[in-house]
Amino acid sequence: MQPYPTILALILGTVMLAGCGDGVPATRVPGGNAELGKRLIERYQCASCHRIPGVAGPNGDTAPALDTFGRASYLAGHVPNYPDALQRWIVDPPAVKPGTLMPAMGVAPGDARHMAAYLYTLR
Repeated sequence: MQPYPTILALILGTVMLAGCGDGVPATRVPGGNAELGKRLIERYQCASCHRIPGVAGPNGDTAPALDTFGRASYLAGHVPNYPDALQRWIVDPPAVKPGTLMPAMGVAPGDARHMAAYLYTLR
């Protein structure tokens, strides 16, 4: 038996496994604290409408689930998903996308920074 098929199979298997996962590191929010963000998401009751992993609440289904938010390319299918845009969205969604059903919830900009940090951990 020749060793080449076995070696080839091992190389191909290694290459295929290297492709597993998204390989993209979580987005960092400068000055954001993800653990504090999680608590703020609970305080603002975001899970009343959204399903958000790790967040206490009813895990509503009237708004998009945020299970893999950290991998999303766009906010509300409209705005490129970057930390500054997400923070503006959290503070005042109608100002970012007029006509959106998501209301402004009175989130302070500093709170939005921490909330964004948590949302980017959801992958």
